[in-house]
Amino acid sequence: MILPVYTYNHAVLKQKTASIGDMTDELDTFIDDMFETMYNANGIGLAANQVGKGLAVTVIDTQSSRDEDAAAASEQLVLINPVIEAFSDNEEEFEEGCLSLPDFHDVVIRPTAIQVRYLDRSMKEQVREIDGILSRVMQHEIDHLNGIYFFERLSPIRRTLANGKLKRIARGDIEPEYEIFRG
Repeated sequence: MILPVYTYNHAVLKQKTASIGDMTDELDTFIDDMFETMYNANGIGLAANQVGKGLAVTVIDTQSSRDEDAAAASEQLVLINPVIEAFSDNEEEFEEGCLSLPDFHDVVIRPTAIQVRYLDRSMKEQVREIDGILSRVMQHEIDHLNGIYFFERLSPIRRTLANGKLKRIARGDIEPEYEIFRG
C-alpha cells in the first residue's frame, strides 16, 4: 500500500524515532509499504517518520525504480535501529534531495564512508563499513530517524538561501507527483 509522505514542518519529522524490539507481522507489512511508497515516489531511501510512524526503521534501494523487475534485481536494505559508529575523515560535496522536501535540492558535505550497526529485516545484527552513494543515503536516512533534515547540514548562508523554498513547501505551493501529507 502506498503511504502519503509527510512534508516539511510536520512534527513527526523533528522527533527522534523509537527503537524496535521485535519483528511483527504489522512491522513486516509496514516495511513492504515503505518500499512501495519509496518506489512510487522515485526515491532511493525512506525513513519511517517520513510516512508518519515514529519508528527507527528505514528502507534503502539505491537502484530505486518504478519498474518492479529492476527493483527486485537491486539490493533492498532495511535498517532497524541503525547507529553510525564511525565516520571517515574524508568528506565530499553531493547534491541531495528529500521526499519530505519536494523539489528542494542542495549540496551537502558529508563523510565519504561510515561504519554502521543495525538490525536487518530478520532482526540479525549487522555491522558494515559503507562508502559511496550508499554511505550518503544511510547518513541522510539515519538523520531523519534522529529528527534532522538535510538542509540542517548546510552552511549558514545556504540555509538562509533555502528559507524561501522551505516556506513554499510549508505553504503547500509545491505539488510532487506522489501522495503527500501536510501537517
